[in-house]
Amino acid sequence: MHILHLALGGCLKAAPVRYGVTEDTGGHIAYVLGAAMAQAALPQVASVDIVTRAFDGMDPIHAQAVEEVAPGCRILRLSTANRAYLAKEALEAELPALAEAFCAMLAGMTRKPDVIHAHFADAARLARTAQKRFGIPWIYTPHSLALQKDPAAARRPDLRDRIAAERSAVEGAAAIIVSSRDEAERQLRPYGKAAEGRSHCVSPGVTLLPDAGTAAADALLAPFLRRPDRPIVLAVARPVAKKNLAGLVDAYAASPELQDRANLVILAGLRDGIDGGPAEQAQVLRGLFDRIDRHGLWGRVALPPRHDAGQLRALYARAAQGGVFVNPALHEPFGLTLVEAAQAGVPVVATRNGGPVDIVAQLGHGALVDPGDAAQVAAACLRMMDDPQGAIRAQARALEAFDWRDWARRSVAICGNLQRAAPLPRRAVRRILASDIDGTLTGCPVAAARFVDWHAQRDDGLLFAVATGRSVSQARRVLADWALPRPDLFITSVGSEIWRWGAGDRLHPCADYAALLDADWDRDAVQAVLQARTPVWQAGYEQRRWKLSLLGTAAQAAGIERDLARAGLAARVIASHGEFIDVLPQAAGKAAALRFEATRRGLDLRHCIAAGDSGNDADMLAASGASILPSNAYAELAHLRGRGIYQSRYHHAAGVIDGLAQLGLARQAQHA
Repeated sequence: MHILHLALGGCLKAAPVRYGVTEDTGGHIAYVLGAAMAQAALPQVASVDIVTRAFDGMDPIHAQAVEEVAPGCRILRLSTANRAYLAKEALEAELPALAEAFCAMLAGMTRKPDVIHAHFADAARLARTAQKRFGIPWIYTPHSLALQKDPAAARRPDLRDRIAAERSAVEGAAAIIVSSRDEAERQLRPYGKAAEGRSHCVSPGVTLLPDAGTAAADALLAPFLRRPDRPIVLAVARPVAKKNLAGLVDAYAASPELQDRANLVILAGLRDGIDGGPAEQAQVLRGLFDRIDRHGLWGRVALPPRHDAGQLRALYARAAQGGVFVNPALHEPFGLTLVEAAQAGVPVVATRNGGPVDIVAQLGHGALVDPGDAAQVAAACLRMMDDPQGAIRAQARALEAFDWRDWARRSVAICGNLQRAAPLPRRAVRRILASDIDGTLTGCPVAAARFVDWHAQRDDGLLFAVATGRSVSQARRVLADWALPRPDLFITSVGSEIWRWGAGDRLHPCADYAALLDADWDRDAVQAVLQARTPVWQAGYEQRRWKLSLLGTAAQAAGIERDLARAGLAARVIASHGEFIDVLPQAAGKAAALRFEATRRGLDLRHCIAAGDSGNDADMLAASGASILPSNAYAELAHLRGRGIYQSRYHHAAGVIDGLAQLGLARQAQHA
């Protein structure tokens, strides 16, 4: 496979990269380089090219047509008549010339790329042009979306063209690769629901230098600090307003305890002076220096004008010695520096807005904060500094969860499926197996592998569906994590959505099922009743068109059910796992979705087999013609036992295969 990455903005070059030298030289460049090098190392990948823009100035390398990055990986630069460095906003006028240069480059290649991976919407425009001329499919990674930076962005004339370009990229890409649930399920949502069926959430890696101790950090900080022996509160971000570095200084200034315990270190890009860069950079830097002056923080705060990769690595090592890393952004699409810090053993505090929610969840440690609440930010820093053991555990999780090799394998598999034809209808579906995912198919790697074997040998008349509380993008992610087979159908979000395959590995929501649910669903009124109970809501991306999700007990779920009935609102309330509550349209649920699909295929629930382990599976288990409970099923399903439902003595997927064997649909040996 030949893969081509297309990224036009910033100062993209082989390592070492001077991150922060311009406003656009940020995390996306680390992402592109890490992704490309990891893909190039795979045996099934022949070569990887990174195409960017050539310009004069900054560094002579940026005018060089070809730059080797690693074995099988190189940077190619597009030349146009305009040789100046162009910031992101100025690239728009140059795109027609860049598109022609890109197509000329492709025309001259002996072997055309099998896929183009466009980074940002400007690159997507070139990828679309190349697809029209050469038929090359392309995928898209947004990195940052205008509608998430500013809730009022859609009404701003200066962002209208950018939003239109992003919408065009989202609609046109064969697949979309993002890094977090927040990106897949919330940030992309305003650009069209259909995008979710093409979205793949794949955790990126980071490229962290080996730990060489703290000497380089100590030397960098010594001129700025009166007590350089103290731990550090570290932040690394470009000096732009959305990164909210001023808010971090305010939080530090407002906490005498934090000042007594730690110094504040901010790496705000690279500068030759306050006025040496763009206007926004100068404004942010002036704001930082003004706050440090007003609060009398000199000697406690370090704002080095320059740093290199080795010094940054040493600062992570320094922060791991009793300090903390903070990302105080107003909104962060993902947050690669949080992953870098965690892999270096530093506890993290991050904005609750955006991708860090997913990162902290995967780490199992860290604090999410309102970036506008100075007291909350300071308190979280102190709390994390007092939990060094938690940071050690999070470091191990970070090293496992964020690995470029895993990202490369997943992304290459996604690319390989782009030409997949739409599945042909099964000649005669006689039965449907609908299985929950978490705890039912997952939980035991050996049993999951046996389920893969069973699936490969199953009867052609058996349709395999997953029925899960997860969203469709998360369902795909978990199936990939466990190397489980591709289902024929997705019933997601607790039976409030049905997704079917189309061509090119795309999933499409079932419009007929959606219309059925809309007929008697007043989401705003239901939400108002729930809000009156001062609920604990689940994360924002868990709230969907036909699903409102809270945290709470079965008793609280019963109370919600009574409140909705008194309000005359038709809704279903489902408690599961001892802590989750989902509120759905009355016509929704796993059983309802399964019944809808069975009817569509000329069957009924008597022809369906259900497998599940928790309360949100109860309706499906009770309604299906045959049902399977693995031995690890939750006690909340105890009322179903002895009602013709098979209770396996095996756990997870082994229990599912055992139940299928009882029905004559699997060999007994497959679960032994």
